[in-house]
Amino acid sequence: MRKLTVDTAEDPISVDVILVLQLRTVNDPLLPRLETFRCEEITKAFIPFVPLFPSQKTSKIVIGFAGDSPTVVVASTIARFSTLCPDLERVNLCNLPRDPIITEAVSEMLLGCNRGVLQALEVDSPLTEEAREVVYRLPRLSDLWEVIKGPTSLPTMVLPSLTTIDVEYDGHLNWLGGFRGATLEKLESVAFRTESNDAGDFLGAFESAVLTTTVQNTLSEFRFHTSRSWNPNYSALLSFNQLRKIEIWFSCIGGCVSRVDDDIIGSLARAMPKLEVLRLGGLPCKIPTGITVNGLIGLSSRCPRLSKLCIHLQAASFVEAATSATMSCPAEEPVNYRNEDCALTDLEVGETPIPARSGLTVALTLLQIFPRILNVKYTNGEWGTVAGTIKDFRRIGGFVHRSSKAHPSHLFKQRPLMAPYQEVQSIRTPVRGGSRWRARY
Repeated sequence: MRKLTVDTAEDPISVDVILVLQLRTVNDPLLPRLETFRCEEITKAFIPFVPLFPSQKTSKIVIGFAGDSPTVVVASTIARFSTLCPDLERVNLCNLPRDPIITEAVSEMLLGCNRGVLQALEVDSPLTEEAREVVYRLPRLSDLWEVIKGPTSLPTMVLPSLTTIDVEYDGHLNWLGGFRGATLEKLESVAFRTESNDAGDFLGAFESAVLTTTVQNTLSEFRFHTSRSWNPNYSALLSFNQLRKIEIWFSCIGGCVSRVDDDIIGSLARAMPKLEVLRLGGLPCKIPTGITVNGLIGLSSRCPRLSKLCIHLQAASFVEAATSATMSCPAEEPVNYRNEDCALTDLEVGETPIPARSGLTVALTLLQIFPRILNVKYTNGEWGTVAGTIKDFRRIGGFVHRSSKAHPSHLFKQRPLMAPYQEVQSIRTPVRGGSRWRARY
């Protein structure tokens, strides 16, 4: 057997059976050729028997501990891994008890492993200073997940193979010094999580540290998560023009803190034309704030690869554009929406308020700006008409009538976008059995 996945919640093997197997194997591993051991929902009763399974050939261990796991037993089990399987390549230990005993056990395991082969270290526990000195010098390490507590100072990172780093920290930012002058030629993805009451200018501090490296040329994913309110300085991200994915989560509970407007979104779009996923804030709230229809047009124009978007927006601006602005819609042959530049298919609007009886107008505006849009995720039921209209449009194989020469920034020219509904001529359906077109009203 090379790979074993254990589901202790569903597995019919009782503890009594495992005890018999333990007596049968004595000090030898139960599965001497096992390469991968995975148990993502381990029970307290099963933890003492984990050392039965890993062997000298085991290179990957993935264990998810229960919240009430006994600290001493967990620490004893982890400490044995470096002896049972010294050539570990990938280690993932999550939901570990937060205790100094666990910190020591995890650190000792790392110090005892073969440092030349370890490629992934994802442990939900702080490390000792000695272990951190070792971890930040591992030549083949590509994935790192670390927990940092207190005003911890990290050694300068020399990780030439690192592609992904995930850091959970409290309110102190001393650890960012580990990025200054670091060797991180392959770093592509960073993720940070904190429950500090004040995240402060984290983005600015991160930018200041990593601009001393080559990270700005390689970084393609940036994620930050906090369940607290936060008003980040997005301009600190403008240096990272290779970003494809930005996800910044924060809460609007207690009052909306989102300050994203057309200027901010325009700056990000100009700096990051490769964006594919963009989330600025948590679930959009009921406050009518955010970017307008003009900001969305600029975003779709400058970021043609953008496929998923979650942002505070002003739905009322859609109606204003439909009733007062004009768009380019010359009498040319219809353009198949599948051939349009903007790739956006998913929009999350949360609780965003929407003007009464304007669902159809908003839907048609979105179809003009994002010709490939498929899904609108919402918690405000008033968006049901918008989502339903878009799904119906796709179901009938609708096309978006737009001049192939028209730039998205020139959408609103020449004649009203959608007023009144009887004049709408941008949705068309094919006639069965022929190539002619007829307008759908």
